[in-house]
Amino acid sequence: MKEVTKEVYLKWYEDMLLWRKFEDKLAALYIQQKVRGFLHLYNGQEAVLAGALHAMDLTKDKMITAYRNHVQPIGMGVDPRRVMAELLGKATGTSKGMGGSMHIFSKEHRFYGGHGIVGGQIPVGAGLAFGDKYNNTGGVTMTYFGDGAARQGSLHEAFNMAMLWKLPVVFIVENNGYAMGTSVERTANHTDIWKLGLGYEMPCGPVDGMNPVKVAEAMTEAIERARRGDGPTFLEMKTYRYRGHSMSDAQLYRSKEEVEEYKKIDPITQILDVIKDKKYATDEEIEAIDQRVKDLVQECVDFAESSPYPEPEQLYDVVYAQEDYPFTPHKL
Repeated sequence: MKEVTKEVYLKWYEDMLLWRKFEDKLAALYIQQKVRGFLHLYNGQEAVLAGALHAMDLTKDKMITAYRNHVQPIGMGVDPRRVMAELLGKATGTSKGMGGSMHIFSKEHRFYGGHGIVGGQIPVGAGLAFGDKYNNTGGVTMTYFGDGAARQGSLHEAFNMAMLWKLPVVFIVENNGYAMGTSVERTANHTDIWKLGLGYEMPCGPVDGMNPVKVAEAMTEAIERARRGDGPTFLEMKTYRYRGHSMSDAQLYRSKEEVEEYKKIDPITQILDVIKDKKYATDEEIEAIDQRVKDLVQECVDFAESSPYPEPEQLYDVVYAQEDYPFTPHKL
């Protein structure tokens, strides 16, 4: 694994803090009805992304996930201002304002969504990996899904084909315990989701999803295996979300005391403790990071709010690929 240096810890702290504050701001904008529809926030699960990015090669590796997908593209290199604009439905967004919260997408940065159908992205992730193997790109696809999606039949079909063809894919279930609002214990007669890989003789195992170092270690091994041509790995990231499934979730299925217990192992706090213990940064330097994050989030909001809404004619431009479509001239 690439060494976890002082610089890595400081980057992890700044990145994860940005992701957390970005989501917090979205929650506020949602309450103001500036973000419409559904809104699924990533608070608490940041170590899963931070550790994965440390292990990935962003020049050729891909990522695909479900609808809790705002901060992953930012980690992959997408301008956070464009992500914010997409969430506000503006023309400057990643999909020109037509994807919204659940469908952030950037082909340029190899982030393939953002999928609203539960489990729908699992076979698509295997398909992306098939493309990499067929074209010999050397890339690996990180395919994320939640514990609820692990009960979908599409998972088993994708696992079977991925093992049969030794596809360069890493399947990652982000087990935050509750899917939409039903605990893992109530959805199956087993609670170790990673064991589903055993039925396909797929390398698999559990990972502490609240610690980016543990995530990076497991992801490095899985990515190296895939890049060698030895096929997929299935990892169960044991994590926790501090907010509800979506902004409309009353969270009646868990207690406030439980949430507070998990906040004691907040991934951001864990990294900050290491930074302070090892004296990687002074209090003033940490404050400077905090201020940079605060300023960037506000810059994203200002950019999104000042951006125009798309013109109605854009609907036809992004639907019809035919350049000489006879009814509507293309403008994009």
